[in-house]
Amino acid sequence: MGGLDLAEESDDADPSTLAVGTCPGMCPASEFDRRKCQRRLHRLELGPSPSCQPDASLAVKEYSRPAAGKPPPRPEELRPPPVLLDTVRHLLSLDDGAKGDEAERCAFVTDRLRAVRLDLTLQRLTSRPCAIPILERALVFLLHAGSRLHAQPDSRFDAHLHREQVQESFAALRRAYRQGQAKDQGVAAASEPRFQALFLLYNLGSPAALGQVLHLPKGSRTSPDIVLALAIHWAFLERNFARFFRLASALPYLPSCALQPHLVAARRQALATFSHGFSARNCRYPLARLARMLALGGAEEAAQLCRAHGLTVVDDSVAFQKGSLKDSVAPEHPWPSCPFVEGKRGQEALLDLAERLCS
Repeated sequence: MGGLDLAEESDDADPSTLAVGTCPGMCPASEFDRRKCQRRLHRLELGPSPSCQPDASLAVKEYSRPAAGKPPPRPEELRPPPVLLDTVRHLLSLDDGAKGDEAERCAFVTDRLRAVRLDLTLQRLTSRPCAIPILERALVFLLHAGSRLHAQPDSRFDAHLHREQVQESFAALRRAYRQGQAKDQGVAAASEPRFQALFLLYNLGSPAALGQVLHLPKGSRTSPDIVLALAIHWAFLERNFARFFRLASALPYLPSCALQPHLVAARRQALATFSHGFSARNCRYPLARLARMLALGGAEEAAQLCRAHGLTVVDDSVAFQKGSLKDSVAPEHPWPSCPFVEGKRGQEALLDLAERLCS
């Protein structure tokens, strides 16, 4: 899978040369004052209407790429781990009952999560056990947002950049798990199997991801979350799409979000398999049954999917023919597959979901 970050990160720097954050709030006072003067505060950093005044308690440090030759940040510009954890919790809470543009809100939260990871990196904490609860909660939001916005145009949601951030967060989190096990005599964090399973589902079909999960300690590898993720992975590799979608449909909300980016490819491969297996002059396959098998929203959505792939729909059935399947589908047919993800979350707030799943 492209973008799978397998690089290691060294934390062996001289402790005397590392910055230790002392910023007590989500945004350093100097940055808040500067952005306030520049009128660059986001609407989510303003107080309630009608006044909408700048509110230092709502401001969150924005991401700023480190530049060559730029002096290192001062301690008061870096947030220590407890403040970073509170920051991520605040960002998660913005999704609950929020009104307005969801893509805009996602862009704001994603930018601020990049700044959180940068603060960890500048303090050489990214691979430390103290980063685990921070990175886990960041991934909850990133997976949720990616599923919600995947069908948005590139001008509103940069899927490539989002995927890079997810992969970087997974890589840092998995390094932190290894550091924690080294310090705790091989005892894994209680939440580790759950997030290792999310990592495998997000990287469905990746030999590198599969190899890494198979090399996990037995206690993690045999957990129910990873056993199910492995079963889904093998079903996909074996092109057993009936089993793949049956297992995938039973996933809870967050694992469904992690798997969602692969559904378009899985459905196309399933149609290609069926085009060979059910290709006959008078053979018709019921659209309602196909919709259930591919976790679609009903027979009409199945018909649209088949037509988009060049297959012939006759009444309430599809006629599979070898060679009739299109090699690609136009971008305007993303097939968001609401039944696969939507409804699984229920009424649970995103912050509550994160607190239930994370360390």
